[in-house]
Amino acid sequence: MAALRMIDIAVNFTDGMFKGIYNGKQYHAPDIQAVLTRAWRAGVDRIIVTGGSLEESREALAIAETDGRLFCTVGVHPTRCKEFEDSGDPERHFQALVSLAKEGVEKGKVVAIGECGLDYDRLHFCPADLQKKYFEKQFELANALKLPMFLHMRAAAEDFCHIVDQNKSRFTAGVTHSFTGSAGERDKLLGFSNMYIGVNGCSLKTSENIEVVMGIPAERMMIETDSPYCEIKNTHAGIKMVKYLLPSKKRERYDSECLVKGRNEPCLVRQVLEVVAGCKGIADVDQVSKIIYHNTCRVFFPHDLDSAADALLAD
Repeated sequence: MAALRMIDIAVNFTDGMFKGIYNGKQYHAPDIQAVLTRAWRAGVDRIIVTGGSLEESREALAIAETDGRLFCTVGVHPTRCKEFEDSGDPERHFQALVSLAKEGVEKGKVVAIGECGLDYDRLHFCPADLQKKYFEKQFELANALKLPMFLHMRAAAEDFCHIVDQNKSRFTAGVTHSFTGSAGERDKLLGFSNMYIGVNGCSLKTSENIEVVMGIPAERMMIETDSPYCEIKNTHAGIKMVKYLLPSKKRERYDSECLVKGRNEPCLVRQVLEVVAGCKGIADVDQVSKIIYHNTCRVFFPHDLDSAADALLAD
């Protein structure tokens, strides 16, 4: 059987944990290279690094430039949309985002606009009116650059779906990542013909979550870790379907050959794939892997990977 090929669509390599910093304290040296080695070994062959602010998007692009298999997004997360107003000149801030996205597209590294959307669970970071204003604004960016959207929806399905519907002609395709919503919210998203749903450990916590994921057609799904967050924990409903396990050590006993306990990594996207296949009752993980890989190529790598994805499906 051919080796699994996977694309992790959401990795927060700009997070301090990948610099060895946990809760403000340095425990070990930056170790992205060791993390990448484990990812490639597990069968990951591309990773999309998440940008969540103008500054973070700059850093994501710089990280993506270090390896041919790394790509990134450019955008502003809903909880950080105050940065437009706080800059003193929201339009100038937006134009800086446009310039960065254009630069990244020219370098062949920026594959989506995001992470953007709505998050009503964390309104203390940014009020709903500002979130909506700058969510809508970022469709301008997607439209101008003809890029897909990398989206965030938390406790805001009605407003989120309304804004997506109003702007559906302004983006090529999108993925609502780290989905943890209800069956009804899932079906609303699936009602958009160009929308995919991203699944990670947070999507697989409870038996109710598993039931919702079972209802996402493989042809409309992508997989991710959202690392260093959203690992599949021993308490999660999906853990019984996990077969791919690696040794881990606490950060106090850091070992570059091992996972850091409690820090998710892109290599563990393989576990997400196993749980997705398991909850759908599909014994052949490779079969699901090919479909999801193909989806991801279709949306984020339409030019240079179509032929590779098609060949993979024909295997």
